[in-house]
Order: sequence, then C-alpha cells, then structure tokens
Amino acid sequence: MAHPEAETWTAILEHIRRRVTEQKFETWYRKLHPVSLADDVVLLEVPNAFFVDFFEEYNIPTLKESVHQVLGAHPAIRFQVRKSEDGSSERNQLSEVQSMNEPNDPTPAPADTPEAADVSVSTIADRVRRIAYDAAEKATPPPSMETTTAGPPRRIQLETSGQRVSGTFRPRFTFDNFVVGRGNEFAYAACQAVANDPARTYNPLFLHGGVGLGKTHLMHAIGAEVSARNPGAKICYVSTEQFMNEMIESIQRGSTIEFRNRYRKLDMLLIDDIQFLAGKESTQDEFFHTFNTLHGSNKQVVIASDRAPKDIQNLEERLISRFHWGLVSDIQPPDLETRMAILRAKAEEKGIVVPPDVILEIAKLIQTNIRELEGSLIRIKAFADLLRSPINVGLVQEALADYIREHARRPIDVMDVQKYVAQAYGVPPESLRGKRRTNSVAHARQVAMFLTKELTDLTVVEIGRRFGNRDHSTVLHAVKKVRQLMTEEPEVKVRIEQMKHELESLSQRS
Repeated sequence: MAHPEAETWTAILEHIRRRVTEQKFETWYRKLHPVSLADDVVLLEVPNAFFVDFFEEYNIPTLKESVHQVLGAHPAIRFQVRKSEDGSSERNQLSEVQSMNEPNDPTPAPADTPEAADVSVSTIADRVRRIAYDAAEKATPPPSMETTTAGPPRRIQLETSGQRVSGTFRPRFTFDNFVVGRGNEFAYAACQAVANDPARTYNPLFLHGGVGLGKTHLMHAIGAEVSARNPGAKICYVSTEQFMNEMIESIQRGSTIEFRNRYRKLDMLLIDDIQFLAGKESTQDEFFHTFNTLHGSNKQVVIASDRAPKDIQNLEERLISRFHWGLVSDIQPPDLETRMAILRAKAEEKGIVVPPDVILEIAKLIQTNIRELEGSLIRIKAFADLLRSPINVGLVQEALADYIREHARRPIDVMDVQKYVAQAYGVPPESLRGKRRTNSVAHARQVAMFLTKELTDLTVVEIGRRFGNRDHSTVLHAVKKVRQLMTEEPEVKVRIEQMKHELESLSQRS
C-alpha cells in the first residue's frame, strides 16, 4: 500500500479508537488490514469469513462513519479473506457492504484480487454459530440419546424371563464429577444414599427441577454406581417417552406380558421426564401397576421430572400419592459460586484455559442452568479460535452478545415482588402495604420485604417506605425472621428460593 494510503488508514483507525473501547478496538478493528483505499471502494483484509459475519453485524457502522470522516466520501466496503500459508483463502469468500447512500452495486472485485469471489460469507459463519449455540444441547443429550463422549456408553445387558433389558449409563455422568452447590446438595446426598443402599433409604426417590440442572446426571450416576457394586443387578434407565413407546408397541404386537416382565422384574428402575405421563391414562395405569410391583418387591424406583408431583397437571392422584411415599427432592438453579465451579470443571474437562476473571464474567451472565454454561464456554472457545484472540472478558462480551441481548433483565421493582408474593400467599397486594397483622398477611409481608431486599437495590429505608411507610427496623426484623425460618424449616427455604428464581425469570421475560 502506498505511503499516503498508510497515513489515511492510520487516521481512520485513530478515529475509530476514540469511539470504541480498547478491547473492542483490539479484537475487531486492529485485525483489519487495508488492501486499497479509494473514494468508491475500500477493500480490507480479514482473518476469516466468520470474522466478517460478526463484524458486519456489530461493528460496521463505526467503520463506515470513520471512513466517511477521513475520506469525505461514502465508499462501498469490501472484505477479503486473508490467504493462508499455502496461498489459499477460506473458500475465497468476500463480503461487500454498500454505503448507506448507494444502491446495491454489482461492481466486480478488483482484477488484482482474483481470490475475492462475490460469495456470501454467511454459510460458514452461520454453521459455526449453530454449532456453538447447539453445543449446550449436545453437551447434555436428551435422556433417550446415546452418547460416545468420553468413550462409548457402558451398556448393561440384563436377562429377564427370556427378554433382554438394557440400560445405558454415560461414563461422564458420575458422582465424582457432579459439582455440588447449595441448590443441589440435598438431592446429591439423597442420590448417594440410594446408590449405597437401594430400596432401604428413600424409595421412591423423586427428583425435580428445571432443564439442565443435573437430574439426568444424578440418575446415571446412581445406575452406574449400583451396577459397579453389583454387576448382576437388573437396572434400567429409561425415558417416559421410551416407556410409552415400548408399551404401545407391545400392545400392537400382542406382547404385553413380555413388556411387563421386562420392567416388573427389575432390581432398579430409573425413569426420566415423568411429567410426560400427564393425560396419558393408559400409560399411567400401566406405570401405576409397574410401580406397585417394584415397590412391593422392595426394588428401588428413581423418578425425575421438571416439576414437583403436585404440579404435574392431569396426573392421577394415586400416582402423586405414591411419588410421595419416599423422598421428593428439588434441584435449584446453581448460585454464582456453583456456576463458577461448574465452569472451572468444564474448562478443565475440555482442556480450555480460562482466566478467573473470565470465569466470573460468564457465571454472572449465564444464570440459568448447567447446559447453557457449558454451551457458552464452547461458544467462547470457538470465537477465540476463529478470531485468533485470547480468551478475556472483552471476548466473552462479544461471543455472548446475542445471549446478553436476549436475556437482558428488566430491573425488578418492589411492585413486582408485592404482586407476586400476594398471589402466592392468596392475600390482596394492598394488604402488604396496609396495617393488617393477621398471621397470613404478616408472613407474606415479611417474605415480600425479604425478597425485595434480595432482588432490588433499594435500601431498608426505601423498602420500609414502599411497604406502607414502615420503619427500617421493621424491614431488618422481617429479613432476619425469614432467614431464620429458611434455616429451621427446609420447606420454607425451598418455597422462598423458588419464588426468588421465578421473580428473576419474570424479569428476564419482561
């Protein structure tokens, strides 16, 4: 490039630098290399097609404005993928961005750049984006899916009255690599107790919690642990959907006796996603008798669902009752410390070096479940590799920009808390701000004050004012009282933590 053009490009970069953060400048604009600068076309060299796709989406306006300010014109901006060492470019792709003042102009690429083919870069970039976004789902496959991650699944073949029963336990789902935190420590301990002494501690064991919180992991860990201790045990892990499909198939083939023998002569049944029994009367009846047979024979049953038994609509009361015969344990979304521990474990497992400040940043951004934490880590690694950039906080912000926009939180207002808590406790919202002191209203008011303190930036003085001009000492007493109840009564703790999580979710959806 001629010397005057070098000075022009330096001026453009300086103009950009004054308008963006240093991290953004180094990640994106510093990696642009000018091929030619003209009043009609600016041709820039970029690392790869993936870079172009994201640059166009997030950074092109600043570049166009700076080019216009320095050149005094509105040229079309073209990107040329840099040649690799063997002289080839990544599918020789070029993206062209027309200036805002020009119609689309099918001007061919300059003759001296034959590698600049007029082909969209979106194909490769979109494929990479899909891989990164789908990584979370692939990282934790559906219960009915077999996986070869970390080696092939260990398949336990069982013989029952001439019928073969198989359970597939994923080697990477063990108790040792399950990250324990406040939201899952009780469920973890219960699962270990069941694995150590099946059908003697908690039978059935019913696990419930949102998607991607580790229910399937724990069920596989139980199955693998029991089968390792007792290789002859007849153990089966099955999804509810698979159970239903097998039942229907057995009816069609006239082999219902074989189907029943296959499940009713097990030593342990682990059944996932039991909420899908809702509304399926015939399958509910079949599972009811299967459950009775196993439980009556002192065989262990472990059940998982995305909600508590009482919250599964159109589920027979007799099943709900039986699910409560043993232990019902919920799994809450991981707190910040647990999310950080999960990210450290996943990074180590995948051989990704992630600085502590990056771990913290990801954990603060991704607050939903383990699956999304793992997916975000894979996406960040893909960005770092494709952009040839170190993994740092700035890269995290770029890589997760879509997620951040989608999950942008609306600040939780005290009115949101009051309305939600009032509905949960069946009292009028205005009663929380009024003078009524009945036990039900007083307790609901204390919970609402506690949640307001937890979820908003209001001071105790401001909270008191929003609850009927109450003194700040009343708020402090309410917070202390609720914390004491949560310590002394596990069911209160579970309910309030669920309410807190739901309020946080509502702020995301708003």
